[in-house]
Amino acid sequence: MRILCTNDDGIHARGLAFSAELCAGLGEVTTVAPDREQSATSHSLTLYRPLRATGRGERRWDVDGTPTDCVLLALGQLLPQRPDVVVSGVNHGPNMGEDVLYSGTVSAAMEALSLGVPAVALSFAGRDLEHLSSHRPRVERLLQSILAHLPFPADTLFNVNLPPIPGDQILGVRTTVLGSRVYEGSIQKTRDPWGRDIYWVGGGRINWSGGEHSDFQAVADGYISVTPLHLDLTHYSQLDSVRKWKLEA
Repeated sequence: MRILCTNDDGIHARGLAFSAELCAGLGEVTTVAPDREQSATSHSLTLYRPLRATGRGERRWDVDGTPTDCVLLALGQLLPQRPDVVVSGVNHGPNMGEDVLYSGTVSAAMEALSLGVPAVALSFAGRDLEHLSSHRPRVERLLQSILAHLPFPADTLFNVNLPPIPGDQILGVRTTVLGSRVYEGSIQKTRDPWGRDIYWVGGGRINWSGGEHSDFQAVADGYISVTPLHLDLTHYSQLDSVRKWKLEA
């Protein structure tokens, strides 16, 4: 099996090294990742300057672009053969609820899916990766069981969040839906050295909501959350209602 590993935390990230090492036991691994932190870049592409890919050893490159750039470049230029699957992460922090819309980790998996390659996004739902190594046996078994179902259902990727607890305390795996989160106080106003107003985005407090089947609740309860995602954002249940509006232009 040919596996492409990527992420949004950068080529030197601990989570990427973890997933690449783990995937090496499942197949031939190629790593193509950003040369620096690219968190919250979502599905952005670099269009107004050329990209540079730098070899960092056998089947290993860094790219001076976004996670989406990395997958696009890997599949279009760098790899002699298309991978059988793309594994994105392990991200340094959770990717649950609306975070999947901002996440470079999830967007790299989405780019792979849009190019016809099955994908899995992995995230550790805590900023401190102290317990990540203890998750290895469980994550390895989980990946094996997910990849055993290749090819995945059409237009589907899997978003996995690991609870921030020691691996031997994990209670199991739950198949989940996306929860919902609201940030409070996430914009901080301050001043630059010349007295002009500037704003920092980030931080603040997160309020999560979602039922018992949500990704947030699963992680909070000590389970690994596995959420199937797809690219079609159409709100199908509303189509008939909107058609009745008799829109005109």
